[in-house]
Amino acid sequence: MSYPLLDQINSPQALKQLPSGQLEPLCSEIRSFLIESVSKTGGHLSSNLGTIELTVALHRAFTTPEDKIVFDVGHQCYTHKLLTGRREQFAALRKLNGLSGFPCPSESEHDAFVAGHGNTAISVAIGMARAKKLKNEPGKVIALVGDGAFTGGMVYEGMNNIDTLNNLIVILNDNKMSISKNVGSLSRYLTVLRTDPEYTRAKANTESILSAIPLVGMPMVHLLQNGKALLRRGIYHSTMFEEMGFQYLGPVDGHDVLKLTELFNNLHHQTAPVFVHAVTQKGKGFKPAEENPGEFHGVSSFDPSHALDPDVAPSASFSTCFGQALAELAKDRPNVCAITAAMKYGTGLQYFYRRYPERFFDVGMAEQHAVTFAAGLASQGMLPVVGIYSTFLQRAYDQMIHDVKLMDLGVVFAVDRAGLVPGDGETHQGIYDPAYFRQIGIPTYSPCNYAELEHWLKYLLDGCSGPRAIRYARGEEPAALAKLGCTGKPYDCYPAEQSASTALVTYGGLTCEVLQAARQLAQQGIFVDVYKLVQINPLPAGLCDELAHYNTILFAEECVKTGGIGESLGAALSERYWAGHLIHKAVRHDQKIPHATVPELKTALGLDAESIVNAIKGECDH
Repeated sequence: MSYPLLDQINSPQALKQLPSGQLEPLCSEIRSFLIESVSKTGGHLSSNLGTIELTVALHRAFTTPEDKIVFDVGHQCYTHKLLTGRREQFAALRKLNGLSGFPCPSESEHDAFVAGHGNTAISVAIGMARAKKLKNEPGKVIALVGDGAFTGGMVYEGMNNIDTLNNLIVILNDNKMSISKNVGSLSRYLTVLRTDPEYTRAKANTESILSAIPLVGMPMVHLLQNGKALLRRGIYHSTMFEEMGFQYLGPVDGHDVLKLTELFNNLHHQTAPVFVHAVTQKGKGFKPAEENPGEFHGVSSFDPSHALDPDVAPSASFSTCFGQALAELAKDRPNVCAITAAMKYGTGLQYFYRRYPERFFDVGMAEQHAVTFAAGLASQGMLPVVGIYSTFLQRAYDQMIHDVKLMDLGVVFAVDRAGLVPGDGETHQGIYDPAYFRQIGIPTYSPCNYAELEHWLKYLLDGCSGPRAIRYARGEEPAALAKLGCTGKPYDCYPAEQSASTALVTYGGLTCEVLQAARQLAQQGIFVDVYKLVQINPLPAGLCDELAHYNTILFAEECVKTGGIGESLGAALSERYWAGHLIHKAVRHDQKIPHATVPELKTALGLDAESIVNAIKGECDH
């Protein structure tokens, strides 16, 4: 497919030189390019299709990097990357040494800030805008925020601190609502009027002249301001943003690139923080994504001509296994509820929702609220299961401590995407939850296959009290781990064919690499026993007694080294005065995690079978 206009755009400056009449055709080319490209590489599709015109207009009106564009969430930045000279890298999107799927300042000077989690852009933008003021630097700071982010409280904390920053622009990318009749023509007229520089100057001059009149001047100014506020409330219900200090503009058509460009150009003369309400259609231009924007939020590679209804979670995955198992278990357990944070499909909880909609709660991008809400449910005898990605659950660390653990409430944490995660890079890795659950003192289980997931999920619903967690990887179970089945034991031992003085210990998905390393070592005449844990915190009873007989123990985990389960094992063995050598293979704090496949990540972090083999051979050489 050819892209004659897009071929001309290798920088934001080239976009500025394009005739205005070609902006709409350019947006059509970008839409076609993104569908074609993402269908081959996978990535975030529907969110990017909905923000093309907004991004083109922003780069047409403003000049990065002097002007800063902060994305919330960063997965809507693909058009931005296209316009800033990175089109040729899209073939390697989210691949090792390729293009990041999120803004990445080390990748381009046009990327203002890393943005992998939601609700953050307004706070970041306020900080940047304030820094510009302190340093007397020119330029605007624009936060492009999806409406989903407004379900999280940090957005409102930020808006409460905008002060009088006249270099701050917040754009609400609203893809949920349409422009209703009562705010149509009149609100569009007022938006044009209020962004006109002549109107802004006249307004400021009038208020200045009136305020100088003794006695009656300031009351007249207040009267005019109050009258305008009443008018705004009746026309477009914008009081919340206005009362926080914004000049509210909108709703505006988020797909009218010419009108958006005109509006943004006029904002160079703003006298207050501006809030632009743009209405868009998620997935615009690709019918399957328009009809199922949630399902096309994040996709693997697909055939655009047969893309009917792909699911975020593949047909067979840990997520779908969990969701289907929980839905079945809830049939005879009327106190079981399911909670997620804007990830119904990603966590597999659509199965629960379809069967028990009254017991399913999607709280939006509000992980802190999700956990405290679960605590409230649990305090009244319900059994809430909180299904959230590992990388997002860490945002509710305080709530897990104060609202759940201190009262020992019965909340089950179902931690999806645990361990290493492909494609999205360092912002989405599930490498902290074993450490923070250990710190808090929450029992944690880490199944390696579907059978273990189903068994231990039932156990956590029926056989436990207080807070507890089950964590599992993204994607499908490996065939080698499926063959292991489920013994129902907290840990299993797979002994070598000959007596061994070395043990390899692991849990979860890394069991594949450890078993492979054991086979490779055996072929070289080095025999090791393998221990696979399911219960990782607290360590299973009897485990340390067995391990104390080995001279060397290698513990491998897809977790941060500091505070990880390997450290827990080392401390427990030390208490038994074990004199052997513990090798702890985990993610070091100084290791940068790239965006790559899981096998590539394991190799980069020294967690692949070959690295484990070399570590044991190096120990033997000593």
